[in-house]
Amino acid sequence: MRGNIQVLTLKGIPIRVHFSFLLILPLLAWSFGQSFQLAARAADVPPERLSGHPLVWGLGVAVALFLSVLLHELAHSVYALRKGGEVSDIRLMMIGGVSNITRMPDGARHEALMALAGPVTSLLLGALALFVHHLLEGTRSFNLSFAVFYLGSLNIFLGFFNLLPAFPMDGGRILRAVLSGWLGRVRATRVAGWVGQGFALLFGLFGIITGNFILLFIAFFVFMGAAAESRQVLLQSKLADVPVRELMGPRTATVEVEASLRELTEVLYGERLRAVPVVEAGRVVGLVTVEALRQVPVEKLAGLAVRELSEPVPVLTPDSTAWQALQEMGQRQMLQLPVTEDGVLVGMLSQEDILRGLELRELKESRRQGQGPWNLGGRGHESPT
Repeated sequence: MRGNIQVLTLKGIPIRVHFSFLLILPLLAWSFGQSFQLAARAADVPPERLSGHPLVWGLGVAVALFLSVLLHELAHSVYALRKGGEVSDIRLMMIGGVSNITRMPDGARHEALMALAGPVTSLLLGALALFVHHLLEGTRSFNLSFAVFYLGSLNIFLGFFNLLPAFPMDGGRILRAVLSGWLGRVRATRVAGWVGQGFALLFGLFGIITGNFILLFIAFFVFMGAAAESRQVLLQSKLADVPVRELMGPRTATVEVEASLRELTEVLYGERLRAVPVVEAGRVVGLVTVEALRQVPVEKLAGLAVRELSEPVPVLTPDSTAWQALQEMGQRQMLQLPVTEDGVLVGMLSQEDILRGLELRELKESRRQGQGPWNLGGRGHESPT
């Protein structure tokens, strides 16, 4: 995935680090190092108790904090897996961590407990660190004692902050799960989104008054996250019961896995396609795109086989839902996917096909409600948040 590097796998879950993590790490190290110096001055600590440079200690706390965030996200993911959910990966980014849960556990109760697992983990880590700090009261190293105390305090803050009932934090998901029983998932998401955006506006106002740019950044992140979550759930509600067979286009030309890239070029440009399914013994084994082909120098086209550029594709059948297909496209950053039955190509589905089908469905719904064609989608044009 673009901008992400897979560093390890835990419990079968790929752990990826986004490049923004590498940007924020030195800034956090410097900021935490400043905290070490301020704390030492405030406590009037003698030089012999200040072991090591504050910047090194700051870097250590920053790395430990992100490891704590990883455990926070693992708690979400492991609970989801145990209750029948699916997790594609965990990403560590500038804003913290994100568990990409492609299928939620069934039932609002399990969704709430899954969301609660992360903050509880952070609070437990914080309590453990503060207990260790208590045990280190007699140590000669002020920096070691302060590092443990600082890490504990950060985890406690992280746990309580995530419990705020504001999307995209865990508290917003808990609120949505609680409201779903009365309002349904879509309306509950809208209400939780409104609450989240209300918190974001308060954060932003306080950030402006105090000149706290970090709080302004958090406010922007919360506001946009709340809106995005509402849009996603609204889209899911419209596409979850639409089978791929209603939206897919006809089957296209294919290319053999052992064919040369020059032959592939003739197929792509001759048929005016953006992607071609790759087949072996009549069964689809991958997909190759124009964008991938453009990265290959012209002089190498005749000497390389299609298998060199072929990307694996998920099993998408006519009975798969449009929502499942859209999720797969988003995760794999593909604009279209082949549709197969028993491995044999039966059609192609693109994002344009899904959006066109969504527009037609909204048009039918609006006309069923007695609205004119100029109000395409009816209520769909209202802000989903």
